[in-house]
Amino acid sequence: MTDLSKFPITRKWPARHPERLQLYSLPTPNGVKAAIMLEEIGLPYEVHRVAFDKNDQLSPEFLSLNPNNKIPAILDPDGPGGQPLPLWESGAILLYLAEKTGKLLPSDPALRYQTIQWLMFQMGGIGPMFGQVGFFHKFAGKDYEDKRPRDRYAAESKRLLGVLDRHLEGRSWIMGDEYTIADIATFPWVNNLIGFYGARELVGFDEFRNVARVLAAFVARPAVARGLQIPPAPAA
Repeated sequence: MTDLSKFPITRKWPARHPERLQLYSLPTPNGVKAAIMLEEIGLPYEVHRVAFDKNDQLSPEFLSLNPNNKIPAILDPDGPGGQPLPLWESGAILLYLAEKTGKLLPSDPALRYQTIQWLMFQMGGIGPMFGQVGFFHKFAGKDYEDKRPRDRYAAESKRLLGVLDRHLEGRSWIMGDEYTIADIATFPWVNNLIGFYGARELVGFDEFRNVARVLAAFVARPAVARGLQIPPAPAA
């Protein structure tokens, strides 16, 4: 049986199935990327809820796996060379799982790098900007009398949506007919922007018909529907 006891994180979140990939996460836009990916590729995994309301992300056990105290993070007992691999950063996790399984990343070198290009577009643009909109529109920033910060991030989010919308013209997915990790990275953030953040009107989302079309196809996928709820909320 696989032994993960040398990893301190397993002291706080014991592995009931140590032979499976261990996922430490919450159903946030970044967290669900890993869950959706795992559901899409069918790799067995065990999920552990990292409760922000209890500051689990700041615990010594979690920091031993991810010193940046963010979710998601994984511990794969069957990493390169058959050795356990701890890994964090959602984009790195998507790339790792795609290469590990040979799924959702084109094998053609040019298409592979173009997919990674759009993954980086999400990581460097869509995620940070949409997240700032969430802060200034839904959370504490909404109480600021000065609306210039909110408007700045709303305008940049709108610009990014325009880039994505123009690219999606005539395409089923970001890479054309092939569904990839670029879609898994991007559309949880789009979904969150107009759903949980309630910024649909603020960013003029209805102008971006191609983005809306592909988002609808994305959330209709069974693996996505499951992944968006992982890990489930604790029982009341």
